[in-house]
Amino acid sequence: MIPLIVSILCSSLIFVIFKLFPKYGINTFQAIVFNYFTAFTCGILLFGKEWNPKALESGNWPYFVILSAVLFISLFIVMGSSSQKNGVALTSIAGKMSMGLSMLFMIGLYNEPLSFLKVAGILLAFLGVFLVSFAKSNNGKSSNSIWLLIVLFAGSAILDVVLNYVQKFEFQHIPASLFSAFGFGLAGAIGFTILVIQLLRKSTKFELKNILAGIILGVPNYFSIYLLILSYKSTGWTDSTVLAIMNVSTVLISAVIGFIAFRENVTVRKIIGLLAAVSAIVLLYFANLN
Repeated sequence: MIPLIVSILCSSLIFVIFKLFPKYGINTFQAIVFNYFTAFTCGILLFGKEWNPKALESGNWPYFVILSAVLFISLFIVMGSSSQKNGVALTSIAGKMSMGLSMLFMIGLYNEPLSFLKVAGILLAFLGVFLVSFAKSNNGKSSNSIWLLIVLFAGSAILDVVLNYVQKFEFQHIPASLFSAFGFGLAGAIGFTILVIQLLRKSTKFELKNILAGIILGVPNYFSIYLLILSYKSTGWTDSTVLAIMNVSTVLISAVIGFIAFRENVTVRKIIGLLAAVSAIVLLYFANLN
């Protein structure tokens, strides 16, 4: 249970950090690049001793490392941009709405049992996310930024499915700690290549403060992914329940932070949505006690 709670807190912190970037003049892309090198370093320093050279001789995990790396950096770029243009709460919700596709995959592929409490919890989760996501807003955000939410929605679903599949079938070859680290390291390499090209073309200017921002971002980023993967096994719950509680809890915390700390638009509909999200978490928790 503790890994899941910490993963939720780390995921929520990521949105807050992104929201603070404009205040300090941080280049989001540069920070993202160094964030991945930081996440890679965290994994290697803490869990490098778990590496077994024989892992290269078995399994398909290297292909999933590549796929995860591409998704990591692509989604992080979209997430950072959307957090600033659409707001913390809306961006969090768009990403977490993808749990619908992911949960259907897990329930169908693994034949997970469905109880009344679990179905009710899932429906309340969708209701809560819908109400908060589509409440009328007076924040003046441009509709041109909606495409960021759509890309984040689809991409997050794909990433959830990939990470879940890997923890089911590939972690007998490599531990979750190092799989996460390698994925982040490769994502950093991809991002650094893009950054070098930008610098050579003089389309961006490098600043040391972006490295510091990346370091601050990279630590919670590493643990949000690593601990989520760990939670699939450590909680004893079904995979779809872990994913639902993770996503809805992150939506809830991110939305509350957005309302309180950043004065994002609050409506009655959003409040009802947040209450539905809390109810969903409670029902899903008790559904797994039976």
